[in-house]
Amino acid sequence: MRYIVYGAGAIGSAIGALLQRSGREVTLIARGAQLDALQRDGLTLETPGGDETLSVSAVGSPADAEIGSNDIVLLAMKTQDTAIALDALAAVAHARTPIVCAQNGVENERLALRQFENVYAMYVFSPCEFVSPGITRIYAAAPAGILDLGRLPGGADERAEEIASELMSAGYDSRPLDDPMRWKYSKLLDNLGNAVQALCGSHDDGTDVLNARARDEGIECFSVAGIEYTSLEERRERTAGLKLREVHGDGHRGGSSWQSLVRGTGTIEASYLNGEIALLGRLHGVPTPVNETLERLAARAAREGMRPGSMTAAEVAAEIERV
Repeated sequence: MRYIVYGAGAIGSAIGALLQRSGREVTLIARGAQLDALQRDGLTLETPGGDETLSVSAVGSPADAEIGSNDIVLLAMKTQDTAIALDALAAVAHARTPIVCAQNGVENERLALRQFENVYAMYVFSPCEFVSPGITRIYAAAPAGILDLGRLPGGADERAEEIASELMSAGYDSRPLDDPMRWKYSKLLDNLGNAVQALCGSHDDGTDVLNARARDEGIECFSVAGIEYTSLEERRERTAGLKLREVHGDGHRGGSSWQSLVRGTGTIEASYLNGEIALLGRLHGVPTPVNETLERLAARAAREGMRPGSMTAAEVAAEIERV
């Protein structure tokens, strides 16, 4: 069984590297400068235990990966890139190819199920950072992160158990789940603050209030829509064993949206995080001015090349009041 990691950014590179280091066959699908660096220099993994450079198999497209019947594809790109990626994948892979959505948000699984039969939702809690092309940093060890998964529908089947076992061997804490989307919806609530961190940075005292307001809107939407999600106590218990560590004297600086602004990618995932709450609000008649504003401001920040921390929490709050 080979793992095809489609989207070799921070999370994808980390998972692929640790799986390969544990003896699994892995192929990374990357693009641009990241692909060039992986093919030329290999993948350097920076961890609390030290640095290691691995020679990896890296290609530029699903067609180049030559995906076979025993391969498992892990999607690790941002949600805004998923639909196009799935089209390229469906052109060369069988509809029964197992697809694991190792991504934030709750839309990726729905997109994958349109073209593939065996789709797995993965709850990802892993502090990683894309440092530069060819270099990925993991800010935790033993475990390196939490990667729980289950099939849609059906939950913890034999394949989920096998993948979880191999991820455990690779250094992650991984469990098969009967209710993976319940965990992913709870992660969505946590990720509503990603846009706040990207816009305001991590040191503005007003961000806690914005995060709480965004989260309250999400909970109200879930309640009206009848969406189940894990409690804060469940998530704290599940993640209690994950300890953040410094790497090269640096702590984990920011999440995926923060990293998108740092890298100047031009896009950000807010439309599938805060935008998911805005969507639910419009469908069910729940006002969501906080999440609507965060989605709009984050998209503008990415589009205009703004750096993290370009706005204060007070400025964001004022924009919300204008709405």
